[in-house]
Amino acid sequence: MSERGIAGWIPSERALSRTIGIVSLMTLVAVWEFAARHGLVNRVLLPPPSAIALALRDLIVDGDLLRPLLHTVGLFVIGYATACILGIGIGLWMGCSPFADGLLEPLVELLRPIPKSALVPALFLFLGIGMATMVTIIAFAAVFPVLINTYQGVRGIDPVLLETARTFRCSRWRTVWSVVLPGAMPAILTGMKVALSLAIVLTILAEMLAGLDGLGFVILDTQRAFQTQQMYAWIAVLAAFGAGLSLLFDKIEQRMVPWRGQ
Repeated sequence: MSERGIAGWIPSERALSRTIGIVSLMTLVAVWEFAARHGLVNRVLLPPPSAIALALRDLIVDGDLLRPLLHTVGLFVIGYATACILGIGIGLWMGCSPFADGLLEPLVELLRPIPKSALVPALFLFLGIGMATMVTIIAFAAVFPVLINTYQGVRGIDPVLLETARTFRCSRWRTVWSVVLPGAMPAILTGMKVALSLAIVLTILAEMLAGLDGLGFVILDTQRAFQTQQMYAWIAVLAAFGAGLSLLFDKIEQRMVPWRGQ
């Protein structure tokens, strides 16, 4: 098969798989609606999608959607940005400096396997219940994928590139900025994408455990009040929030490393 034939075949396969995925999702929703309407499931516990859509419409019309969503977005941005900055900075330092690698690797390998939710009680003791605790939970969970992938990306750079930089007498900072960081960027973005989903999960968990607002708080609050339609409506908002962030990250990744996947 010619290169043109391959290039024309791959997008059609992706489009076909995407179409199948959409049809499967619509079929699942239709089956859910049928089961709820005909009493095959308990409508109190699992209301039909049409009822959830009406509850979602009411949230939008009444203006109740914006404040919790903005709270979650703000908390996510602060925690995720903190994790990315720390992960990239420490990963570059460990990858470029044998001293930093030997100094920090035991600590990283000690902390990385710990379930981050297990640290919540300790954080409550030291930081109390509030924004500082929530940001710390998110950042601590999301920092390790970024750090590890940054470190591996730096270590995997072609030595010829580094030798070329030395030949041209580039300074250490110039080499890091012009050679190391661009060379490790695909691995860094992979770690950031893994951290993205972790940060979303921990944002909702933090709001459930220590928050007084946000999507996590209202989902738990409506569940406690047994308002199942509103609860599922907020879950739908959360799903749209996560999907939107994932699509946005994919667009950013395509702009920063356009050669990936070609």
